[in-house]
Parts: sequence; C-alpha cells; structure tokens
Amino acid sequence: MDAIYARQSVEKADSLSIQGQIDLCRRETGQQVRIYQDKGFSGKNTNRPAFRQLMEDVETGEIRKIVVYRLDRFSRSITDFGRLWDILKEHHVEFVSINETFDTATPMGRAMLNIVMVFAQLERETTAQRVRDNYYQRVKLGAWPGGPAPYGFSLGRQPGPDGKLAPGLCPNEQAAVVEHIFQAYGEEGATLGSVARMLKEEGVPGPKRATWDNVALSRILHSPLYVMAD
Repeated sequence: MDAIYARQSVEKADSLSIQGQIDLCRRETGQQVRIYQDKGFSGKNTNRPAFRQLMEDVETGEIRKIVVYRLDRFSRSITDFGRLWDILKEHHVEFVSINETFDTATPMGRAMLNIVMVFAQLERETTAQRVRDNYYQRVKLGAWPGGPAPYGFSLGRQPGPDGKLAPGLCPNEQAAVVEHIFQAYGEEGATLGSVARMLKEEGVPGPKRATWDNVALSRILHSPLYVMAD
C-alpha cells in the first residue's frame, strides 16, 4: 500500500497546509493510500506520533511507497534520515518527494536524495549558527539576548553602551523579594528549607506556585543574573 506523510509545525501564511500537501501527494499514489499526518510537530527529530506509526507499518511490511510534499516534512536531520533510509531500503520501500522531484526507485533519484539531504543539513546548521552569533552579539552590547524575564525583572528597553535603547531587564515589584531571599539565606544557619518556610509565613507567593520550594530558591540563588559585576 502507498502512504502519504504530511507535517506542519506551525500554521503560517506562506506555509502549505497539511491538506494541501496531501492533495499534491495523491498525484503520485495509487487508489489505495494510507494518510499519516502530524500537526504541531517539528521535523528536527522523529518523536512524532503519526510518523512513528508510519515507520511501524513500514517494518511490518504494510507500506510499499512513501510520498511526501518536501523532504523536510519527513526529516530535517541528515543523521535521522540516514537511519530511516536504511530501514526503508531493508523493507524495499520507495520514497518520493514531490517538491524536490525525485523517486528513489531510480539510481538518479537516490543520488539526488543524498545531495538534497546534505544541503538541508547545511542550511539547518547555518541557521543555528546565525542564531547563536546573534545571541552572543546582543549580550556583548549589554542587551537581553531573549527568552522570558527571570523572577524579579520585566522585559523592557535599557540604554546600551552606545546610548541606544536595547532590550533589557527592568526590576519590578518582585525584585525586593529576590533581595530578601539573598539576605535571609546569608544569615548564619539558614537553609533553603528555612527560607522557604519564612516566605510561606510571610505570604509571599512563589514564581509559579503558591508556595516556595527548595528548587525555586536554589535556581535564584545560583543564577548569575542576580550578580552585578563589571
């Protein structure tokens, strides 16, 4: 039996929907076709429910051909795909990609598959490197690199070394609680448990729970974000 696999991590205006992928893939399948679709799952790994079911069906001999709209709908990792391709070959399963226009039933299709996977991996690694470079560049400029603000701060804009406003952390009403925690833990004989009990008695709610625990306190006390240094 033929199989169609479609995946969409997030809905975007310029992203082909799962139904659109399926409709295009039907042109390359027979009358009997089984549909597998994962919505809201990334292609960075194989931890996807419909994908796992597809591979189980491949290994039991139920699938003879897999059709996808694009190779990255199936996998974004050249390591993962290499392992998956070995499984497909072992069970004599053909692999067809509509967008890249290749069919592994032919020698040229298999060669094209290897070339496409190399460039797909290169693109992914290049994008990851750009993200890391941007992250460290923002840190060097004194800006908050991204992500949610830590307890005691809110996201705002602060002047950088060049005087221009950049994303930064602004103390909020919880900043006094952070200072109180450091002062209390600095007392002789203080423990995480004693500080947690103190905050509970004072009616101070935790970051994500109604009360404080050792893990939440340890995370704050060990964080370099609360340390001022030149």
